[in-house]
Amino acid sequence: MKKILIVLLLSILVFSCKKEEKVIRLTIENPSNFDRLTELIEIPIDTIKNTIAVGDSLVYIVQDSEGNIIPSQATFDRKIVFQPQLKSKESKSFVISLGEAQEYEPKAYGRFITERKDDFAWENDRVAFRIYGPALIEIDGPSNGIDAWYKRTNNLIIDKWYKDDLAGKVSYHNDNGEGLDDYKVGRSLGAGAMAPYVGNKLWLNENFAEQELLDNGPLRTTFKLIYKDLDVNGQKIAESRTISLDAGSQLSKVIQAYTVKEPLQVAAGLAKRESNDSIIVDSNKEYIIYAEPKTNKAEGIFLAMVFPTTFTNSIVDTYEYTNPKNNKTDVYSHVLAITTQQPKIPVTYYTGYGWTKFGFATLADFEKYVQQFSQSLKEPLIINYQTKQNK
Repeated sequence: MKKILIVLLLSILVFSCKKEEKVIRLTIENPSNFDRLTELIEIPIDTIKNTIAVGDSLVYIVQDSEGNIIPSQATFDRKIVFQPQLKSKESKSFVISLGEAQEYEPKAYGRFITERKDDFAWENDRVAFRIYGPALIEIDGPSNGIDAWYKRTNNLIIDKWYKDDLAGKVSYHNDNGEGLDDYKVGRSLGAGAMAPYVGNKLWLNENFAEQELLDNGPLRTTFKLIYKDLDVNGQKIAESRTISLDAGSQLSKVIQAYTVKEPLQVAAGLAKRESNDSIIVDSNKEYIIYAEPKTNKAEGIFLAMVFPTTFTNSIVDTYEYTNPKNNKTDVYSHVLAITTQQPKIPVTYYTGYGWTKFGFATLADFEKYVQQFSQSLKEPLIINYQTKQNK
């Protein structure tokens, strides 16, 4: 009789726990007059942790209004991200609950490439990039700009391109049907890196010294790069970059941090070629677009930088640099967006590209994308929460 009573009590306890189990119900609305089909929504875990908390073997699951599980990710900075896929002025309902771990197709990926001179490469289903690591300094000299890899496939290609190139099978400097690396960085900021701009001069750091992968898909990849202290007019300044890329986006998010006690003028830049290019500077100082000139391997490449809090002004800056490894002197130019970093407040901006071979038939099409991207930063998707118990 005692054993039966214990079983009954346990059954009541389990039933009671299930009865009190909670989910988060929410509605997400697109306030814009254009579609936002690939943008990730961010749900801070701390806003829902008192309703549902992750167990040791459970994860957050996101379902649409029809009960279908949709791809989601819990990020290193405690956010649940997913794509609500909203058309203009549309709203949709979702449920967040606890469930079993799911396998989702990865659409964002990054990796420290130890087999290729310590590159750090990252990509999503639209674009790909890399930044050079410490092992390359002894071979090519310093180069801390961003390198753009032109993709024209939704597949993730970083590992394949490196493997085939290192094996001598095919070179990623040639387009073999998926795109190529034809972007020239050298001793420049490349495709949107940042540096202090003091005394009308760029102060370029060396290649990153340390790296840390923070998120790695399926929907967002995030990593942090730490650099050696930079000497700016005799002042030692610590530098780090935290970069993230979301599935579906043409632009990477950059959080650039310098350790300073006073405001520091900084500039993000796109390498400018000698001729046959085109520059668009937004009148509201929210974005800059640069159309790369045609090469013998690629054409129709449009780069962009977007600034959520605007930049102060833009200029074209030119300088000479002699590579200490080969003693060759080259001339470099940039289209710079100049702003100011305040002490303890990093600069956040976005940088990336579009290609006529992959989604943007004209420069005007890409500018429309950049305009809407910038507008989305000012008009975030609207989240309405409703907590409801499962009974």
